[in-house]
Amino acid sequence: MVLDSAPEAIGTELFTAAPDEIRRGPGRTDSFLEGPSFDVQGNLYCVDIPHGRVLRISPDGRWQVAAEYDGRPNGLKIHRDGRIFIADRRNGLVVLDPASGDVRTVLSGPGRQERFMGLNDLVFAANGDLYFTDQGQSGLHDPCGRVYRYSPQADRLECLIANAPSPNGLVFNVRETALFVAVTRANAVWRIPLGSPAGEADDWKPRTIDAVGLFVQLPSAGPDGLALDEAGNVVVTHPTRGLVWLFSKYGVPLLRIASCAKEMTTNVAYGGADGRTLYIVESKSCSILTARMPVAGKRMYSHGGQ
Repeated sequence: MVLDSAPEAIGTELFTAAPDEIRRGPGRTDSFLEGPSFDVQGNLYCVDIPHGRVLRISPDGRWQVAAEYDGRPNGLKIHRDGRIFIADRRNGLVVLDPASGDVRTVLSGPGRQERFMGLNDLVFAANGDLYFTDQGQSGLHDPCGRVYRYSPQADRLECLIANAPSPNGLVFNVRETALFVAVTRANAVWRIPLGSPAGEADDWKPRTIDAVGLFVQLPSAGPDGLALDEAGNVVVTHPTRGLVWLFSKYGVPLLRIASCAKEMTTNVAYGGADGRTLYIVESKSCSILTARMPVAGKRMYSHGGQ
């Protein structure tokens, strides 16, 4: 990573850590948290990958199992109508009804005879379309990871790229004219220009992809979850290094945020009364950390964001 100048360093604080009865989960394996997302009541949802659970953390830090099912949930985003969409490595794209706890598979693969390799993360566009990554075991040895766009309204699926070595977290720029994708095994974040407009929810049109480029290159292990603020700055998590970076929309590093817990800083979500608190999942200790940011996060689709 080439630095124009040394980014400002800030620290984090512990918001809450999973209690033993949550962390241990069923069996002997510790939980591994990812996929944080806030509902409109201020509850923070995240997934517990090895135990097939969705966890809910109240605004005052109390933990609860919201759902448990036979799957490997990885990413999680909340629809404007309250449904929770999950990128599941085993089952594909699934939906959780938070009121009943029921989980059903919406999409198991790109075709009737083909399953996804292993979904990782997802993000809603302003028109309700869902963009998600199909990571599987792709890497530099087999750069076959895919990024999809799915319209729940039209029930249409479109593959945007099919050559990424381990596509992971993803987020739009402010105007939704480009998609940032963390490409873990390439230690990079790619920028995918979206040439044609998405259309309204009831007017599905394919999106043309212009020349895909490199947004930022990281040293050592690659990036995971991403987030965006109102100014277009991009938050990039850096697991195994215990770091989170804030880059300008031009790829200039602005902040270096260090974990006060362990080194698996995997995912992030903006929250708090003014939207300026960054909530960071530190998966190894099953902790949620916080850092105060200079700009509020871009309002999510679940909260009426455009």
